[in-house]
Amino acid sequence: MVKVMWVSVLALAAAILLLTVAKIPVAEGVTCSPMQLASCAAAMTSSSPPSEACCAKLREQQSCLCGYMRNPLLRQYVSSPNARKVSNSCKIASPKC
Repeated sequence: MVKVMWVSVLALAAAILLLTVAKIPVAEGVTCSPMQLASCAAAMTSSSPPSEACCAKLREQQSCLCGYMRNPLLRQYVSSPNARKVSNSCKIASPKC
């Protein structure tokens, strides 16, 4: 169980690092960068509650979430049940993409 969680965390970290170079600009002036959500990794891969830093970054990157969902490397993380749990805990509506 612990090994599976670490593999998930490492896979998320690898995906974030790979996609850091593929920043997606958004109309509101936010630069979409999955690396900005690194503070949410623990909450998205375990039963840990999200930190306030995670919620703040999630709010900041909210307009980017559909782009992340369309990315095959990130989709499994941002559309997972834990990601929905984090969004709900942070009081952020799940995007309709």
